[in-house]
Amino acid sequence: MYRLGVDVGGTNTDAALLDANLQVVHTVKVPTTKDVETGIYEAVAKVVQDSGTDRSRIGYAMLGTTHCTNAIVERKRLNKVGVIRIGKPATTSIPPFTEWPEDLHGKIEAASTIVSGGYEFDGRLISELNREEVAFFCRNIKGIAESIAISGVFAPVNKQQEQIVADWVREELGDIPISLSHEIGSIGLLERENATILNAALMTTGQMVVNGFAKALQQLGIEAQMYFSQNDGTLMNETYALRYPILTMGCGPTNSIRGSAHLSGLQDAIVLDVGGTTSDIGVLAKGFPRQSSLAVNIGGVNTNFRMPDILSIGLGGGTRIRESDGKIAVGPDSVGYEITKKALLFGGEKLTASDIVTRLGYAFADRTEQVKQLPEDFCTRVYEKMTEILEDAVDQMKTSSKQVPLILSGGGSIIVSSSLKGVSEVIRPAHYDAANAIGAALGQVSGEVERVYSLNQLSREQAIQDARDLATKEAMKAGANENTISIVSVEDIPLAYLPGNALFIRVKAVGDLIAWGI
Repeated sequence: MYRLGVDVGGTNTDAALLDANLQVVHTVKVPTTKDVETGIYEAVAKVVQDSGTDRSRIGYAMLGTTHCTNAIVERKRLNKVGVIRIGKPATTSIPPFTEWPEDLHGKIEAASTIVSGGYEFDGRLISELNREEVAFFCRNIKGIAESIAISGVFAPVNKQQEQIVADWVREELGDIPISLSHEIGSIGLLERENATILNAALMTTGQMVVNGFAKALQQLGIEAQMYFSQNDGTLMNETYALRYPILTMGCGPTNSIRGSAHLSGLQDAIVLDVGGTTSDIGVLAKGFPRQSSLAVNIGGVNTNFRMPDILSIGLGGGTRIRESDGKIAVGPDSVGYEITKKALLFGGEKLTASDIVTRLGYAFADRTEQVKQLPEDFCTRVYEKMTEILEDAVDQMKTSSKQVPLILSGGGSIIVSSSLKGVSEVIRPAHYDAANAIGAALGQVSGEVERVYSLNQLSREQAIQDARDLATKEAMKAGANENTISIVSVEDIPLAYLPGNALFIRVKAVGDLIAWGI
């Protein structure tokens, strides 16, 4: 059975077909369309047609997409959210939506409230729930709110109050989409609440992504099991994607990192993914992307759900180049998906990074005639400046002065020099320009949990085993085959600032896809 991977970027939509041994059969690249769905349809149709693959033999179809990121950045297609925080009287001094950008706040908030309840770090009760507070709020937002976000103090330690409040909300409002903070973020109330609100706001967009992908496959006669890329380098099934659309954010660079690992055979390296608009630098650690340990800012909102540690810079194949008074300016603006219309080498009038490397003979050998008017010494200076920008970015992502291999991916990587400072070797594997779609197709399925345990109540070994069991269950819920699940990382950190001998544990489990009907 074949795997189909699709990755939607700002400039191009890539599709890749992999066989049962995860070897690349064929890849294609088409321009991303404004409505995105058309680009997905065209990419899938082209990769199937060009490879001559029997559609009935495609068993899995995976999508990595920028839909949810775009919705938040552009402030479009967002649900009105009713926000319930369980934390009165402990948290009333800082209400929900504190420090949100005004335009995003206005687009999302239907109403918000803080109700009685909450837990201490070890799961002990702060105060009891009050059903009437929840019911009163629900009656006031009926017909206004399109989804609900519920967050409780230390809910990742004890989820019971969030679940009870969710049941009360359903009794009042019926079958409304509900996001619970203990399922999305980690310890840290405000950032976890923010991530939960954003997830609730993305419910309609998430449904559009799932339905759009299903429609494209249906129109092409492909009856495959659908999966969606999430931002830790693994996949989630359709049900999971509909519940947690926010987990698709940041999956593009992650797919490139996973694809690059597969194509190069390396487990530890730096990955430089160069698109038409930006370059994303990530770190490959034991075959998976290194996770960020910092609060993640999305559209101006601080959150704390897992995201890959990625540095993005405004340099890509379509980046605009300018000169003024002898000074060279590289980007950050780009001609993006219009590169084939606007770049000099394609008959356009805008000078881009791709024009520079074409003039120097590094790419597009059949199009040098279109850029021969560019002075070679000027192009050399621009190329040196571009290389310096990339070297600085790579250096920021390294944790030591030791030289490490660098894997190139993305169609824009034609602009990268074959040697960079601080890098032991620059590797450009076969199919590097479709590493993102290949990474999407590869996917395993994961489950991750973060919990705080009191070692006054159980031993360290018991706490870690409990977290391992919970992570395994999460992986199974996301679509992993129970017999293939393994624990890939366990972190435990004593929390000296909390009483009761507190221990923070993070565990990640990974498994292969369930072969449903295949």
